[in-house]
Amino acid sequence: MSRNSTPASVPLRTIFLAFFQIGLTAYGMAILQKLRGLVIERSWLTEEEADEGLAMVQLYPGPIMVDFAAYVGYRLRAVPGALLATLGFVLPAFVLVVLLSAVYFAVGDLPGVHKLFLGLEALVIGVIANVTLNLGQQALKGRVEVFIALAAFIALWLKISAILVPLAALVLGAFAITPGTGAAPAACTTAISTRRLASVAVLALAVVASAVVAGMFGANLGQLVLSLFKIGSVAFGSGMSIISVMQAEVVQAHGWVSQREFLDGLALGQITPGPVLITAAFIGYKLGGVLGAALATFAIFSPSIAMTLLFTEIFSRIKHMKRVRGALAGVLAAFVGLLAATLVQLGGATLDSPVMLVFAAAAFVAVHWFALDTGWVFGGVLALWVLLTGLPG
Repeated sequence: MSRNSTPASVPLRTIFLAFFQIGLTAYGMAILQKLRGLVIERSWLTEEEADEGLAMVQLYPGPIMVDFAAYVGYRLRAVPGALLATLGFVLPAFVLVVLLSAVYFAVGDLPGVHKLFLGLEALVIGVIANVTLNLGQQALKGRVEVFIALAAFIALWLKISAILVPLAALVLGAFAITPGTGAAPAACTTAISTRRLASVAVLALAVVASAVVAGMFGANLGQLVLSLFKIGSVAFGSGMSIISVMQAEVVQAHGWVSQREFLDGLALGQITPGPVLITAAFIGYKLGGVLGAALATFAIFSPSIAMTLLFTEIFSRIKHMKRVRGALAGVLAAFVGLLAATLVQLGGATLDSPVMLVFAAAAFVAVHWFALDTGWVFGGVLALWVLLTGLPG
């Protein structure tokens, strides 16, 4: 991976502000398009380097959009650039979700607010259905993938740890799935930077140590931090696919939030710009206020950020390995099953009236067939919900 085209003199302040602007204004898949467009338009990376980064961040656990921000920042200014890029990207959503969480837990039981969130919950179900369908079309390419998806679906229903399911799928995929051969890999001539690897190792150790220390903050909050850290370390795919593992852990396994609260927190993550997994801040806020929100956000994002920096150094040497590609295929298939199980569980508990079904279907159609950003979908359909149902004072 050539580094000659990367400007080493991009100011750290410029990196932070650029990603802060995207984190403040972009929703849904438009985020990835804006991130890619940003680095190409400013000549920070070439198109080839940007697309290689997008391919790379799908090879290991963590939310793709946050990891791509870390990749760009690392290519520009090493570890400081990666940390400021991801901080700028996540910070707007974090602040908004903390503010909305404070309001929610203060007035969420009021009739008008409760009715408003019923509409939001229906929209979330529609969005999850779209992600499940899209991921299924992408991932279920053969009998082994279908088997893994069905096994993951059953495992979640049997309440087998949702953290273990992706790990099992990774191993099975590595040995049972044979991806297409494609072009022969080119010889790798890029030397790995020992200095950069050392800085990445220090960051990784700091992340692990911070997670262990954070895990000491009270019984529930400490357990939540460690649980989210494990999820961030093993869960692959988009933010919405990782949500299925989070739901199984925080609702089913530990009961830190109710199913309805989880859906409402997910809705807040959808109506705010930035990464969907900022829902972790909502859960952390319930257990520990602003500190809990900050610790939960750190726990869900930090493992994959550290992995991004490592993979940026070694990606050119492993990207063509069949075992790696097979493992990724297995994990993505597992997430189809996990998402399908989550969709059935949440939908069965939420879509209890024809109106709710119609609004969930409307959200699905809007994002699937019309490819509208979720921010616009939630704003428009929610306004229609208010007009049709009314909000009592």
